[in-house]
Amino acid sequence: MYIPALALFSVFILYPFIKGIQISFTNWDGYSQEYGWVQVDNYIRMFKDPIIGNTIKNTFIYGIGSTFFQNLVGLMYALLLNQSIRMRGLTRTIIYLPVIISPLIMGYIWYFFFQYNGGALNDIILLFANEPINLLANDKINVWLITFVNTYQYLGIAMVIFLAGLQTIPKDYYEAAQIDGATKFSQFIHVTWPLLAPSVTINIVLNLIGGFKLFDVVVSLTGGGPGYASASLSTLMYQLYFARQDAGYAAALGNLMFVIISIISIGSLYFLRRKEVTS
Repeated sequence: MYIPALALFSVFILYPFIKGIQISFTNWDGYSQEYGWVQVDNYIRMFKDPIIGNTIKNTFIYGIGSTFFQNLVGLMYALLLNQSIRMRGLTRTIIYLPVIISPLIMGYIWYFFFQYNGGALNDIILLFANEPINLLANDKINVWLITFVNTYQYLGIAMVIFLAGLQTIPKDYYEAAQIDGATKFSQFIHVTWPLLAPSVTINIVLNLIGGFKLFDVVVSLTGGGPGYASASLSTLMYQLYFARQDAGYAAALGNLMFVIISIISIGSLYFLRRKEVTS
């Protein structure tokens, strides 16, 4: 019964992964039938490349920034929508709807909002000022705009996971806390938050993985620019492979991204699992 799953895993995941490691030690251009072995030159080049430092920084902002905001806002929505309020189901649906939209389409939707010429935001700004603001070309702002768009799209997943966790907490615990005179805030700190730990673990690990490999939103909003100012490791690999035909170096960056995501996600999972409290 395991053979079909193992076969698919081997063909579509294991073989490409091993092949990527092999290609990272070559100077393959991505198209030619011939390539030469360059040993560890691609990895040496990677650590000397001035672009890599800023790209890794951006990748960490996308990963950690998106994780923080998705969990914070998602938890707030979950706490609100776990109450008996009017139109609760409709509100949950509206918050979750962006998740089902393609990330590339979501990026273009927000691009038309932020763009310099004719963007909705600048149309509003021009009502009160003489000059529009080119937010997407500002290398100190565009990274955070990308983080915001990614957060907006996927906070619905965090909300749903938190809602599922909240609904598994027995009401008896809250009733006992109320009898003891605990305030709503104390109930959250001493009852809700500890018992919500498994949901926090799932959300943080999933958000970290998704944020670290962010690609579509970056491409649609800034293309990684200006220059490489907002590039992530994913978009830089794409540009190296297709624009510069430098597949060997792109594969080396892919292996670097795999190591970063593996260390951080596995480390976070191990740390958070130890903090969990089971009921």
